[in-house]
Amino acid sequence: MKRRQFITLLGGAAVAWPLGARAQQPAKRPTIGFLGVSTSAAWSHWTAAFLGRLSELGWTEGRNVAIEYRWAEGRVERSVEIVAEFVQRKVDVIVTAGTAVPAAKRATSTIPIVFALASDPLGSGLVTSLSLPGGNVTGLSTQSNDTVSKRLEILREVIPGFRRLALLGNAGYAGSVEEMREVLAVAHALGLEVDRLEILRAEDIAPAFEQLKSGVQALYVCSDALANANRHRINILALGARLPTMLGLREYVDPAGLMSYGPHIPDLFRRTADHVDKILRGAKPGDLPVEQPTKFELIINLTVAKALGLKLSEALLLRADEVIE
Repeated sequence: MKRRQFITLLGGAAVAWPLGARAQQPAKRPTIGFLGVSTSAAWSHWTAAFLGRLSELGWTEGRNVAIEYRWAEGRVERSVEIVAEFVQRKVDVIVTAGTAVPAAKRATSTIPIVFALASDPLGSGLVTSLSLPGGNVTGLSTQSNDTVSKRLEILREVIPGFRRLALLGNAGYAGSVEEMREVLAVAHALGLEVDRLEILRAEDIAPAFEQLKSGVQALYVCSDALANANRHRINILALGARLPTMLGLREYVDPAGLMSYGPHIPDLFRRTADHVDKILRGAKPGDLPVEQPTKFELIINLTVAKALGLKLSEALLLRADEVIE
């Protein structure tokens, strides 16, 4: 081979080699910023449901997708810090819920945000339409207000001569404020008196119970991150005050709550993974409709009922999706 041809061939190989090497480099793994508004333990079943569905859709953590987990432990200010971190890290999608969603929406208008739980995304202004959200936010709605009347009817069925209710909710979370407003409206229509107990942080819970007036026959707890992170404390205090509790989520019942009626949350987290999958494959969050629950469940803790001296009807127990004994 002539010297000039050899040099030309060698130069061509030098150019082709790095191009070929670059072509074989693995694509950058997308990153999901997963912001749990409560604690890792409180969300463990929900996180597992989300990851399980992601895996079914072909996403394996550590192989073709990275997930950054952060936990706000029921503190809104911590959610704000975590969202700022995710924005700085330029994650590909933020998955969160409840009290953290408004903070995420304020922090970024470009990174897709998928909420697994939101009590009233349309009424709270998170989206402009359920069918076509627009912007960078979509997810799953719990429709908490739609289940208020059902919960109060169940309490009337359980408590003989039910006349007075205590209502505990986070006054700093728009979803809880709206749910409290709905509880008051439904209770008024049913002829019930309501003592409203407002909290803003974990330290407010015990003093709220100290404000309970005589004659209160049950406690209705609005679902949010603060209640989730402190659900055991709330249930123990209620049990100590001999108050039957009506809770919004199955996970709030163990070990000392009386009952819950609400959407099946693991199913919502699985469907959240469906949204994330579509976004990672190129869909725009504003084009993905906000979905509503399709599964609701009634959970009854028979051990607590017995401790409170409540006799539950056979008909009610047969209607329950789960009876804890």
